[in-house]
Amino acid sequence: MLRRFSILVLVIAALLTTYQAISGVPISDLIRSLYKQGVVLYHDRGMDTVHPHTQLATLEIHKPTLEQKFAKSHYPVHKVVATGYTAGIESTGKNPGHPEYGITYSGVKVKRDLFSTIAADLRIFPIGTILFIPGYGYGVVADKGGAIKGDHLDLYYETVDDVYNKWGKKELDVYIVKKGSGTLTEQELVLLNEDKSMQVFRQYYE
Repeated sequence: MLRRFSILVLVIAALLTTYQAISGVPISDLIRSLYKQGVVLYHDRGMDTVHPHTQLATLEIHKPTLEQKFAKSHYPVHKVVATGYTAGIESTGKNPGHPEYGITYSGVKVKRDLFSTIAADLRIFPIGTILFIPGYGYGVVADKGGAIKGDHLDLYYETVDDVYNKWGKKELDVYIVKKGSGTLTEQELVLLNEDKSMQVFRQYYE
């Protein structure tokens, strides 16, 4: 296996060397270009001084994060205090056996996904509003709460440990992607989460 990998590295290095000879473009410039397109190179020394074989031996594919891809400058900003909640009794007063357990005010089920269900003051963010929340991802307003007043959001997590370990309480800017109409259906939420262009980011929510 190691021998095959070494041969592959040598072949790729030869191709890059040939590319440099024909195009006149230094390998380091090509690698920087690949970096910008999502291919990341890790090494301990300067890129221009490392032998191509060493560079290629540590080549890894880097998938851009949602944070990197989201165009923040395109959307209105709103400062909020965001906390986390679960579907459990500690947040909703309902046990798993309750007929409305995990059901939001909008009628859809709570979900932590590419587009997660969140709670907000509906006078500020109507049901169906889509927000981008740095460090959390996209949130769709599907719920409200007695303590969720003014510039306060409650972000859904599946467990209490997740609430405390992954979020806690933060004051931050969120971005208004789309203002809601006051309704949200399960089908609309499913379609958002099945958007093909979003699937590259699914690894962060599984």
